[in-house]
Amino acid sequence: MTLMWMALIVCSAPQQEFIFEAASFPSCHASTLAETPNEDILAAWFGGTDEGERDVGIWVSRRGPQGWSPPTKVASDSQCPCWNPVLCIEGDQGSAAKPARVWLFYKVGRTPESWSGAYKTSEDGGKTFSEAVLLPAGILGPVKNKPLVTPEGHLLCGSSVESYATWAAWVEDFDPRQGTWQKYGPIVVPENLNGIIQPTLIPGDLPGSYRMFTRATRAIGKICVSDSKDGGKSWSPARPTSLPNPNSGIDAVRLVDGRVVLVHNDTPSGRTPLNVSLSPDLGETWKPAVVLENDPGEYSYPAVIQLRSGDVATTYTWRRERIRFVRISLAELNAVLPPRASPPPTAPR
Repeated sequence: MTLMWMALIVCSAPQQEFIFEAASFPSCHASTLAETPNEDILAAWFGGTDEGERDVGIWVSRRGPQGWSPPTKVASDSQCPCWNPVLCIEGDQGSAAKPARVWLFYKVGRTPESWSGAYKTSEDGGKTFSEAVLLPAGILGPVKNKPLVTPEGHLLCGSSVESYATWAAWVEDFDPRQGTWQKYGPIVVPENLNGIIQPTLIPGDLPGSYRMFTRATRAIGKICVSDSKDGGKSWSPARPTSLPNPNSGIDAVRLVDGRVVLVHNDTPSGRTPLNVSLSPDLGETWKPAVVLENDPGEYSYPAVIQLRSGDVATTYTWRRERIRFVRISLAELNAVLPPRASPPPTAPR
């Protein structure tokens, strides 16, 4: 891909908007989103004076028929900043009488090296949240990107640790019914232990198979990939892909037709442009689809999901000042790369 070529396909999505125009916090980052069973969209991010400042908390907004609600702070800590919220809705169950449970995972600590994991839940579709629950030491939960719901009802979470001079990806398996966690890894690029973080997980073609894509340091300089064939318990050594990564967050989703959508900064340095790429073969090859942003500034840390309508929705940091929401029609993606002739056996959502 080249920046000159991509500049010709700036996003023509029918819906592109800021979640808020003004807020009580001057800085925000690291958004996440989920769709409720009634097709409302929840978004969360951290906001405050600046990343790492003690007043940084987790904020939530909800998009219904009337648009986005004003941002509401739902998590904070008097001693430490909060970081990297991740929303997850426990399956597609739920009704007006009993909405699906919403999980809000996030991190608390002065720096990423000292994080503790935490979560809150909502039983009313994200309108109110429970008190915070701290995770066991050494368990962070999904560190940036959404977990996958396994056939057993577990949440398979892409996690990572940023220790001094070494970074590594992990996978944490959470059984919400039992409240138990299992941790698998580390997953690394063997020749460079510093390293990879913030995995995004997608299901593979066969039952129990998963693939992760990861952020990488500039010493590696490429988005990396690793595979599991046993339900996420063991993973292949990570290897660089063809896509550049400037040490910036990514996210991916596998569509129900089997294609993979990846949102990423397609550049070896900096955090612009921000791009959408499509793959027909689980990320072995990629085709440029949409340029979300290509002006000077920071556009980063995307989250991406497929909506019940089939369209793709993404949120991302806009210059550390606002969070932008974009809805990309399935027809627009089909024009770039037609869907596979037959869906994969696992029919992921």
